[in-house]
Amino acid sequence: MNPTPRSLPGPEDIARKVLPNGITLLTRSNYNSPSVVLTGYVAAGSWMDPLDKLGLAHFTASALTRGTEKRSFQDIFDQLESAGASLGFGASIHNTSFSGRALAEDLPLLVDLLADCLRRPSFPNEYVKRLQTQLLTSLAIRAQDTSDMSAITFDQILFGEHPYGRPEDGFTETIRKISRRDLVDFHRRYYRPENMVLVVVGAVDAENVFDILEKALGDWQNPIPAPVQSLPEIVPLTQSVRKHLDLPGKSQTDLVIGMLGPKRKSPDFQAASLGNNILGQFGMMGRIGESVRVKAGLAYDASTSLNAWIDGGSWEVSAGVNPANLQKAIDLIVEELRLFGKEPVSPDELADSKANFIGRLPLTLESNSGVAGTLLNLERFALGLDYLQSYETRIAAVTREDILAVAQKYIHPDALAIVSAGSGG
Repeated sequence: MNPTPRSLPGPEDIARKVLPNGITLLTRSNYNSPSVVLTGYVAAGSWMDPLDKLGLAHFTASALTRGTEKRSFQDIFDQLESAGASLGFGASIHNTSFSGRALAEDLPLLVDLLADCLRRPSFPNEYVKRLQTQLLTSLAIRAQDTSDMSAITFDQILFGEHPYGRPEDGFTETIRKISRRDLVDFHRRYYRPENMVLVVVGAVDAENVFDILEKALGDWQNPIPAPVQSLPEIVPLTQSVRKHLDLPGKSQTDLVIGMLGPKRKSPDFQAASLGNNILGQFGMMGRIGESVRVKAGLAYDASTSLNAWIDGGSWEVSAGVNPANLQKAIDLIVEELRLFGKEPVSPDELADSKANFIGRLPLTLESNSGVAGTLLNLERFALGLDYLQSYETRIAAVTREDILAVAQKYIHPDALAIVSAGSGG
């Protein structure tokens, strides 16, 4: 049984407040669990990395818990451990994100640790060096991973000079160039309260949450003028680009084929999302999985993904294949993409996909972390606090013709990025 719109999170039970320094706070109470989840981001992402030091935002985020002006790495670990709490940081293209969880009674401790790590990290040289070694080890492992390497190369081809085409964790040669001073400078310039978003969900009262957060973060200021940077335009491919990365000794070749997709805020997104579900997600991975894996037996796995961000997106087909079947799999996938843009999906395909979308929404909201992540995305993409309550109506409004139109707009079988990584090729 689907939930009624009023039972879903909405303006009636999501409390939102913007502090004078620009931090946006959102919270929703849930007393069915004694825990609390905290998540959010500051607008300090990898698109700000210098080209010769790619991975700097990721490196900086990873180092935040290694020590602050008043706490050592061991102090932070011990305080989290004694409370059975957790706190972590990571970086993406646009933001440095954070997430943590604790018992509701320990929310003040969690917020104090978060504020300390965000505002006053000390970047101890000993731990910076250790972390650099760990990052270099991860990159060495990545270089031999067929899935990672095909995905990275695909992004480079599809997005070109745009930051979406760069790996957030950088390259071996760029991570080696990063010093402790670089971390300090990146933090000093880009970590700031403006455009920060913080979400708390759990067994807590909204006003109490706002009081705790305002005490810890309300006086945070960054006196340095906010940097003004603009992202370059994403230029679509005009013809297909094929590249193979030879990684000897691999029994599986990973393949990525795709094109640009809509931004998250694009009016095309909902129809493209339903279309993607039909093309390569629903059931045994949709039409692509049925054709390439089940009927032809050319892939161990085959599916599609629609990745929609602030400045653009991608629509991708991913498959793991026997190296001997690589070209056959490419040909069949391209043909399926061509067919998808020729005629509307069937009424049954659309009905099943809509039911799948509407039916799985409550599953994403079963946990505090699911609700917190959803609220964060509502704010990140300016979707509105009533988004979930109007979700079913918007899904129901998508037609077969809408899906055909977005397929014809975005899927161009003669202008694809086609990348494989593995033996042979």
